[in-house]
Amino acid sequence: MNITEKIKYVGVNDKILDLFESQYKIPNGVSYNSYIIQDEKITIMDTVDKRAVKEWLQNIEETLEECTADYLVVSHLEPDHSAGIEIIADKYPEMKIVLSKKASEMLPQFINKDLSERIVIMQEGNILDLGYHKLQFIMAPMVHWPEVMVAYEQTEKILFSADGFGKFGSLDIDEDWAREARRYYFNIVGKYGMQVQALLKKAANLEIKKICPLHGPVLNENIPYYINKYDIWSSYKSEEKGILVAYNSIHGNTEKAVNKLVEILKETTTEKIVTSDLVRTDFSEVIEDAFKYDKMIIASPTYDAGLFPDTEKFLRTLKHKNFQNKKVGIIENGSWAPIAAKCMKEILADMKNIEICEQVVTIKTKMNKENEEQMRILINQLLHID
Repeated sequence: MNITEKIKYVGVNDKILDLFESQYKIPNGVSYNSYIIQDEKITIMDTVDKRAVKEWLQNIEETLEECTADYLVVSHLEPDHSAGIEIIADKYPEMKIVLSKKASEMLPQFINKDLSERIVIMQEGNILDLGYHKLQFIMAPMVHWPEVMVAYEQTEKILFSADGFGKFGSLDIDEDWAREARRYYFNIVGKYGMQVQALLKKAANLEIKKICPLHGPVLNENIPYYINKYDIWSSYKSEEKGILVAYNSIHGNTEKAVNKLVEILKETTTEKIVTSDLVRTDFSEVIEDAFKYDKMIIASPTYDAGLFPDTEKFLRTLKHKNFQNKKVGIIENGSWAPIAAKCMKEILADMKNIEICEQVVTIKTKMNKENEEQMRILINQLLHID
């Protein structure tokens, strides 16, 4: 696949892997992206996961034919991008390894071969002259590892963005970019919004015509759309007005209450309402929706004098991912000593700029008429209806 006349795609689709990072379901697989810049100095941009090294090497050989690579640029050392370093270094023994200072320090953790004499360290703003193409390096620490750097090709105005602007899904799948890019971002990079903002500020002065990430499609058109999405996500703004209703139910009573809540919500507002059973819904998708919408209602039973386990996992994951700037309503259930609301409030209190509705709906086993009235008050508070 040609990115431009002189820049080729040599990455690999992985449609067999079921869990990315051993936790995120990827029904449409994932791509491990790698690129070759053909110039006076031939440059390979990143390697791939160990699962894909054989096919990746074939792609390189078919692209380069009898030519030899001069440089390997390593933007990110995570194993899904670094498994081919040692192999490609053996294949091209004169090839230099271009990386950040931090990456050079970490490199021995990922390979067994001593490549120290072949390393070229790049710092902020350094330029690697390939001939027609010139790579300008921009340090991007903690997006989402400490050694990350991105590269801007000045001539054709292409940003090689490492894990930035990546998404789940192999490249032969036609699907909405935002949905899977958002799920990828918030579950993997989301904790590091401040660092992503810093990178976006550096990139603001660049004219970018294409973005080449390490996962997902090359972005060729409407670049401001993708950058705007990243700006929204990394500044923890809500992308849309809407309400996520996330719940757990042990014997079905809390679920019945949630169904009634949604019925009342639909009578009251035209905003988008998304309902997610925290046990049965893909967890990464619920995390994504929590960040996407500006409001959330959490409904949970009391369990072992605390929170139902999946409710606690959900809230603590949100806290870990820097969840903030939302309005939240709470529904609890407990047959004899309901304490779920207290536990939820304690976790939410550690998050930034979370407004908790004053009305808490407390159900004792089964919902009653009083609970319905409490729901109406809660909804009015959530929607700022007098």
